[in-house]
Amino acid sequence: MKKKMFLIPAVGLLMVACSKTGFEPTVETTQPLSHGMIVLGNKLDNPYTVENIRAAYTSVYPTRASSDIQVTNLYVRFLPASDDEFDRLEACGVKMLDHPMDYEIIKDGDYYHDPKLDDEEITWHYAVVDKDFEFPEGIRYEILDHCFLSENQGYTRATAGVDWDAVEKEAYRLTGNEKLYVDPSTKGGAVQPSGRITICDPHYLGGKPIGLAGAQIMTNVFIKFSTTYCDRDGYYVIPKKYSGNPFYRVVFKNSKGFAIGFNWILVPASVSTLGQGGPEGVSYQITRNSDYELFTRGITNNAAYDYFERCTSGELAVAPPPSNLRFWMFNWLDCSSAVMMQQGALYDMNIFTKILGEYLFLLKFFSPDITIGTKDYGQPYRIYSSVVHEMAHASHFSQVGTQYWTPYIIDILQAYVASDFTAAYGNGTEDNAGYCEVGEMWAYYLESKLFEQRYHFHWAPFGSGYWFQPQILTALEERGLTTEEIFASLKPDINTVAKLRESLITTIPAKRNLINQIFDRYGK
Repeated sequence: MKKKMFLIPAVGLLMVACSKTGFEPTVETTQPLSHGMIVLGNKLDNPYTVENIRAAYTSVYPTRASSDIQVTNLYVRFLPASDDEFDRLEACGVKMLDHPMDYEIIKDGDYYHDPKLDDEEITWHYAVVDKDFEFPEGIRYEILDHCFLSENQGYTRATAGVDWDAVEKEAYRLTGNEKLYVDPSTKGGAVQPSGRITICDPHYLGGKPIGLAGAQIMTNVFIKFSTTYCDRDGYYVIPKKYSGNPFYRVVFKNSKGFAIGFNWILVPASVSTLGQGGPEGVSYQITRNSDYELFTRGITNNAAYDYFERCTSGELAVAPPPSNLRFWMFNWLDCSSAVMMQQGALYDMNIFTKILGEYLFLLKFFSPDITIGTKDYGQPYRIYSSVVHEMAHASHFSQVGTQYWTPYIIDILQAYVASDFTAAYGNGTEDNAGYCEVGEMWAYYLESKLFEQRYHFHWAPFGSGYWFQPQILTALEERGLTTEEIFASLKPDINTVAKLRESLITTIPAKRNLINQIFDRYGK
């Protein structure tokens, strides 16, 4: 945990009441980003319903039988009641939007919540599924339209040689949506959107734009809906071809498996809209001055992606965090945490009542693993620092499990509440202080190491002013121990600094004298 541990004092809540593949970026979007809730206008006539495609087909080919047009897809909406139900839908391959796809958007934004539902409920989520999709048992859903998408049809002699671009164009005209259609004849047919999303950290690589690594890009025109992931350099190619102008959104559900969410919205991954762009694709450069929320999400995304990459490649030689890690971000807090609740860490909810008050219901949906506070984070290196600190905790969790984590977090929470939300770590005399001592020594040590490697700032080790003295581990590395050896010593039974000392000696017996010397120097 970094700084003041865990989530939100009630007062804080009340204040709110891929490598490069040979193509270049296409159209740069300069539209200002829009946040808040999406504002919907009139319901539009969906040109992709079977009825509308049949009418367009008959109009283009009056001598052919429109009955050859059969259902290929279902436009549906789901109402998941819990985190588990949402995860079950995603496990079935369902990609969802939290707003209907067949309405005019008057004002774009990051989210939508159905006004007919209570604010404390997960909202309806809209999706396009195969006509033979097997709906998961027990999850509420409604079929809104039976649809036809030409790219999903099976081959038949009756529909061979059909100019589907012409049929699609006619369907838009017949439904009054011709203004939303871009004639593909001007560009040789419908195209796959492609582009590059980049982010600039002014203190990393001289501020050179780097890719928004592994973030998901989502596009849709009506129910023609598609997603893909950026590669590590930020390049993307959407699988579907478009003639209309799609809406483009960055979804912070990463190809590495983690999701960055909350944003006061009951969905597991935050969305940043890039607005509507041409079918050829859009590119966007994120900077510290362009958009605060997108920028902080992007820095967090890249820090977590880089950490996972280094763990899984073996470069860092520590266990990677759980792949389905879930982040919550708060722009009104300057504290961060690694509570690992989605991973199964369980706590006495009474203590959360003291912290969250009436907002305890938030933990009912999409429980967090890591929380990141970005208040007053004018410098992105502070966000990077917090993210890698909490990721170091998550690697520790991967090695020791939930039985270790519960007393660890409870010790910090109790100290936090006892100090009237001013101090996270206590003074070392608490019943389970040894868990805190070992865990924070490790996280501050690895944070210091990764921070200096990235930014080359020669600062004192992070956390060196606390009673648990993480500079002990920094000193051990400076004298020849490796990160791999230190991490290997963090076994599930190592819950005091004395046990850590003995575990290090057992792991590296040839360094016994050195280890004893450094622990003695710091009075440990």
